[in-house]
Amino acid sequence: MSVSQTEMPWRQHFLVLTFPFQGHIAPAVRLARRLLAAAPDALVTFSTTETAHARMFPAKQHDGAAAADEDEGGGRLEFIPFSDGTEAGYGRSGDPNAFNDYMASFHAAGPRSVAEIADALAARGRPVTCVVYTLLLPWAAAVARDRCVPSALYWIQPAAVFSIYHHYFHGHVGAVVAEHRHDPSFVVEIPGLPPQTIGDLPSFLTDSTDPSDMLHSAYITIRDLIETLDGEGPKATVLVNTCQEMEVGVLAAVGAYDVLPVGPVLPAGDESGIFKPEDDAKYMEWLDAKPANTVVYVSFGSLASMGREQLDELLLGLEESDRPYLCVIRKDVKVALAEEEAEMHGRVKNGVVVEWCDQVQVLSHAAVGCFVTHCGWNSTLESVASGVPMVCVPRMSDQRMNAQLVVREWRVGVRAQVDGGGVLRAAEVRRCVDEVMGNSEAAAELWQMAGKWKGIVAEATGKGGSSDQNLMAFVDGARSEF
Repeated sequence: MSVSQTEMPWRQHFLVLTFPFQGHIAPAVRLARRLLAAAPDALVTFSTTETAHARMFPAKQHDGAAAADEDEGGGRLEFIPFSDGTEAGYGRSGDPNAFNDYMASFHAAGPRSVAEIADALAARGRPVTCVVYTLLLPWAAAVARDRCVPSALYWIQPAAVFSIYHHYFHGHVGAVVAEHRHDPSFVVEIPGLPPQTIGDLPSFLTDSTDPSDMLHSAYITIRDLIETLDGEGPKATVLVNTCQEMEVGVLAAVGAYDVLPVGPVLPAGDESGIFKPEDDAKYMEWLDAKPANTVVYVSFGSLASMGREQLDELLLGLEESDRPYLCVIRKDVKVALAEEEAEMHGRVKNGVVVEWCDQVQVLSHAAVGCFVTHCGWNSTLESVASGVPMVCVPRMSDQRMNAQLVVREWRVGVRAQVDGGGVLRAAEVRRCVDEVMGNSEAAAELWQMAGKWKGIVAEATGKGGSSDQNLMAFVDGARSEF
């Protein structure tokens, strides 16, 4: 039953839009549910591309846009996909122009399709009163403006990365970074942050500024996003998936916008159904049988590729650490390497290899004592919130900055070093795991800091905490505008 058919009053309707990558969808869905909890008189419509929507709801068979709705939460949360102008969405490809071509289609078709959705919702008696969008959809603000409703950017990376982009595209460090982008040790000064090396800046500013780069469109899109925020008045609203306590100094350095830290936005209840493959979760039974703080958990996220040499070195290093481990090797990685299940498991003596796991559930398990991670922001926040120290192996985008926060600012992890070919060697895996899980004073300090930050995050996101108050302030402000 739709909300329009009930007598339940509602005063707000948030349209939450996101890019079709899993690392974008997960925090956006979590925010959508947080908005519902914060505003009992609100509706939320969640929208990503048709291909991603189909992956979220694989059991459902849809027949065109008219049958594209999914709803939950008593009809207050609805899922409606928009078109990116393609039939199959973006897929990994050997074509260096594939992503840039996809982004061109995405930016052309997306605004038209989302506008149609907003108009259709209004025709159903569910007019959108606020648009919330993630970082690769700068056009969403224009869709909202054309319908005379406010919009807010939901920044799903740390405030530090947002600040770097803000100052870069406002000319504070752009020329310096461009001149020295091939010198990873060169140090730059950015307001609100300690001195940064070029090697720790977001990779889109150092690797993707050239039009021939395969991810150049990401650089252009973030530039357009900052320009979009500058055009919003009197101040653009930016919700950030962090908390005030985690990034105190940097938040004060982006006063040009109304920046509200509302995170970490973590799962509420059972959200493992998003992109969940068929899995009988035997890994949880395996974890249950392990002593506390003894298991190394390894996952490099939903996008990272892995070559044969890296896989061999990783498994060798885990075995040599002589600790139990749970390692996620995605199915597409095994297929790309022609890695047979029997062959892989023949090398695994001390651990378990799975294609997918419920990461929040795993990190929350008492047996897990270390997380070897690519430092995607979702993974980083989930680990901090669970009090699990990290071994950081960043690759691209915001991950290098996230690793710096983990190691230098919060002191809850160590940074692994890759060789000249970008391979994390077995000896380095073993060294870093030992540094986190050994009996040294350094390991004890990591665990102490991990416990401290776990408590800080719990307080910030709990009732009356800093992030909770900021989210309520945003909801109340959107309500008054409506």
